Amino acid sequence: MATENLIATLEQSLRQTRAARTRLAARLAELEAEAETVRAELVEMDMLTSQTEAAVVRLLSSVLTPSPVQSSSLAPSDAEIEAAMRHDTTSASFTQHGVVARHHIPPVHQEVEIKSDRFFDRTIPQATTMILREEGGPLHVNEIYMRLLEGGFNFTGHNPTISIAVSLNRNGRFRKVAPGTFDLVMRDASQAS
Repeated sequence: MATENLIATLEQSLRQTRAARTRLAARLAELEAEAETVRAELVEMDMLTSQTEAAVVRLLSSVLTPSPVQSSSLAPSDAEIEAAMRHDTTSASFTQHGVVARHHIPPVHQEVEIKSDRFFDRTIPQATTMILREEGGPLHVNEIYMRLLEGGFNFTGHNPTISIAVSLNRNGRFRKVAPGTFDLVMRDASQAS
């Protein structure tokens, strides 16, 4: 009699376990379907973000009418980048004579040799994260731009350095350390020590 009760209890426990497993498997299938939907929405949001960013860059390019001297260069000045991102320019340091002290701005070269296609299918934040990790420190948007081009990144906007600055400024993974200069907020633990 005790054996029969034990067997009945075990069979009931087995049925409950199987039923629970079936419910969990069904819930997992629902979550996986929902995850696919969310992934599709993320892809659509990325596309809309890229289109919006391109529109912003086009508008900023039309607002930032460069002088004939500047039009020969692809790189905007730090002041243009700052104005484009609508940041307060009062943080600029001044010399004893009241002249704004400028930091070194890497030049943008007209002829860039594409060395690979490693950034071809990446977003600006993804590719810049890779570049800044490899660099081990902050870089100016002009240098980031040059390295993106070398890595096969395809820019669609009229002013790619402003696109980079705006994109990095909006992304929480990056912090601005100087005008037009960005670094990663978090560095790998191996680099922190």
